Amino acid sequence: MILTVTPNPSLDRTYEVPSLDRGEVIRAAGERMDPGGKGVNVSRAVAAAGQRTVAVLPLGGAPGALVADLLHQQGIEVAPVPVAGATRSNIALAEADGVLTKINAPGPHLTDAERELLLETVRQQSRDASWIACCGSLPRGLAPDWYADLVARTHAAGARIALDTSGPALLAALRERPDVVKPNAEELSEAVGRPLATVADAVKAAEELREMGARAVLASLGADGQLLVSDQGAWFGSARVDAVRSNVGAGDSSLAGFLIAGGSGPEALASAVAHGAAAVRLPGSVMPTPADLDPAAVTVTADLPVDRALTEPVS
Repeated sequence: MILTVTPNPSLDRTYEVPSLDRGEVIRAAGERMDPGGKGVNVSRAVAAAGQRTVAVLPLGGAPGALVADLLHQQGIEVAPVPVAGATRSNIALAEADGVLTKINAPGPHLTDAERELLLETVRQQSRDASWIACCGSLPRGLAPDWYADLVARTHAAGARIALDTSGPALLAALRERPDVVKPNAEELSEAVGRPLATVADAVKAAEELREMGARAVLASLGADGQLLVSDQGAWFGSARVDAVRSNVGAGDSSLAGFLIAGGSGPEALASAVAHGAAAVRLPGSVMPTPADLDPAAVTVTADLPVDRALTEPVS
């Protein structure tokens, strides 16, 4: 079982529009609602793969009830933490040419009691977990070191933890030695405080995160592929993708694939790449099933292409 923790979940409403014209009345061609948040997406990807997952998340108000209902419909067990504030509602405007504009609400302010209840719920639900995936931004009321506290408590209970966050929350958590951190190229660049232009730059940055405390780094480099650096070695993975329909949730799907395959070594990296590549071929935030995967299109190598320039360098 993979347990996910999403401190700031959302109800995501996506509207398909011909184009985004400021100041005009725009009639949507279609709409959908999805449970949102990076940890939630990891649970959705795990469930789509036919594996058991439990989602721990603070929920409040009518939007929170709807998030729980949508998750149940997808076969995901929910361990809700009741909060007084309403779960945030986010809006995405998807234009016909593929441009996506997102409006993310800040979310509720968690009280001290709600913060402790969230930690206690994770403890209670983690007994049967092979991995705990903690993902996304922190809501108001949670200090940047909240993830560090969670990592420390998780390790004290003998569990493994994967962390997908950024900024001060990531840096604070590194001192507690999370088992895996999963930054994208921009977050990796931010963490080390300098631009990344090549795969070699990304490898060096990942090694620095390990020096700061991360036991392994799974870095998403966008269309260029993914990088895994751990005490076992370093590997680079990529996949052939003929057409990209949406990259929403692709990184979350990659993390799910990595954890499903054991969470270490080149085999887990290959699974992460396969899941990420499958996700970008699907519309919106749809998560891939095993039938969507194309393992034959995946290449994983320990011969790192260090001189390769990143398609989308971070400046």
